[in-house]
Amino acid sequence: MNNMPYNLAGLAAGLAAGHSPQGFEPARYRAVFISDVHLGTKGSKAEMLAAFLADASCETMYLVGDIIDGWRLKRSWFWDRHHDAVLRTILRHARHGTEVIYIPGNHDEMLRDWLPIGLEIAGVRLAEEAVHVTADGQKLLVIHGDAFDSVVRYAAFLAHLGDHAYTAALVLNRWFNWGRRHLGYPYWSLSAWLKRQVKEAVKFIDSFEVALAQEAKSREMDGVVCGHIHHAEMRMIGTTRYFNTGDWVETCSALVEHHDGRFELIDWPTAIRARVPVVPPGREAAPADAPVADEAAVPA
Repeated sequence: MNNMPYNLAGLAAGLAAGHSPQGFEPARYRAVFISDVHLGTKGSKAEMLAAFLADASCETMYLVGDIIDGWRLKRSWFWDRHHDAVLRTILRHARHGTEVIYIPGNHDEMLRDWLPIGLEIAGVRLAEEAVHVTADGQKLLVIHGDAFDSVVRYAAFLAHLGDHAYTAALVLNRWFNWGRRHLGYPYWSLSAWLKRQVKEAVKFIDSFEVALAQEAKSREMDGVVCGHIHHAEMRMIGTTRYFNTGDWVETCSALVEHHDGRFELIDWPTAIRARVPVVPPGREAAPADAPVADEAAVPA
């Protein structure tokens, strides 16, 4: 694996402006699914997502909830040019013919108030859920998934109590990766790794996945695409296909369908390292500023 640094900021800006590095081929998909971006928080990896969206072209784009973090924005405001770039790039996809469907989650639940009127803004259509028909004719239920999270479903205030622990994990993750960048190593999610080590978290994730698969099966669907738990996954549960898009806070992942019907989970930090030329020794990008200590919490 190549551990040399690369200029992600320059790449994102260039792709957003329609300019690609030499030898950098755009990715073309039938469908793209992203969720849990949490725009409005410092934990959002909006710069990475802006580069991914600018690089990709697709027929249909599903925004599978928690794109904007209304919970956090109610308490404090954080918004920078990278967050703007994400929204501009999504709207540009819509203007150029991509069908964009926005399925609100629990963090952007304020948008659910507009669902009954079938609101569409600048080519982006709001929907409570969707059914995606794959290239080979299979039907996939597309839903955020918070309705199947017992903490959110039965006691929403308890979910907010998790802010403090998750804040600490994200602060640690931010400082950890700041140090890695200084040493010339690529991004790696410490907070996601820590979460996978917790037995109860693993148990909850499995129960969540089974519940979503059972819901899809009860509706005579072939599978389900969801987000919410910040855990990218693609597997069979019985006879049902289960997909989770992951997130753009910890893992920076997206689910895509290729034109031949294949599905793939894109690990963007790994994918971009494999495609961007290595920065020559002595010409590394200047290290980013040290992270601030008030990292925004982004619980599921």
